[in-house]
Amino acid sequence: MFSLLKTRPRKRAERGRGSAPRAPRPRLGPPTGPPSANRRGGGRRPEPASPTNRTRAEGPRAAAREDAPAAPIHQDALDSLLPGDDVVVLDEPVIGGSAAYRVLKRGFDVTVCAVALVVLAAPMLVIALKIKSESPGPVIYAQNRVGKDGRVFRLFKFRSMYVDAESRGARWAGGEDRRITPFGRFMRKTRVDEIPQLWNIVKGNMSLVGPRPERPVFCREFEKRIHGWRYRTHVTPGLTGLAQVMGGYELLPREKVKLDLAYIRHRGIRTDTRVLLRTIGVITTGSGAR
Repeated sequence: MFSLLKTRPRKRAERGRGSAPRAPRPRLGPPTGPPSANRRGGGRRPEPASPTNRTRAEGPRAAAREDAPAAPIHQDALDSLLPGDDVVVLDEPVIGGSAAYRVLKRGFDVTVCAVALVVLAAPMLVIALKIKSESPGPVIYAQNRVGKDGRVFRLFKFRSMYVDAESRGARWAGGEDRRITPFGRFMRKTRVDEIPQLWNIVKGNMSLVGPRPERPVFCREFEKRIHGWRYRTHVTPGLTGLAQVMGGYELLPREKVKLDLAYIRHRGIRTDTRVLLRTIGVITTGSGAR
């Protein structure tokens, strides 16, 4: 062992004297070769990305951005929703509900909605076939809505309108809305079109009870005249809410937001139970539907 250690330097020295001189090491400094050969990884210089290449490379992110430009609000609809020139200023609410209430609320949401999706699987299939037979287009309609803390998510509904319903701009649903299909009118009256939102609740985008989520384009316009509209997003939006059972579509946004903030202040098991019971009454009578 000791002899091997002693002979290694001699062998290295003998190899250095008797062999051809080694090639000099490359000098460190700026590259001297062609630009394409000196890039990390070698190869050709990448070509400028075309729109097709960008879409292919970015994948889902590119597809998500295709939905970003929302249709502008039709001026007539905006004038009817925000009449006059006055500006409403709202106080930020203190969020009600204990930690235990929030845990129970989430557990109740997931359990009830998961069971409901299984039980309603067959009726949902029948509804899908009816929608498909009545008008061309997808069965499920996905739309951007503003959720908790202003996060935008995709809300799912059974399609109740014709495909080109908002080709002339976004509108608030009306009583005699010609954009609604005949079967869609029945679904809206009975709230059947909202069934796919049970999946939104299971995912955590929504809750059974809470302020209804609105579209980003409406939220931006409402905030200009209703300072504090964004306070509605302090809690998870709901499938039904206090504003829905107290007036629904008949309420102007400035009236609706006051009820939503009142719910946020006083929410709890008792409040949620009352809203759910009143929702059953609204569904059976069809009141406030559009």
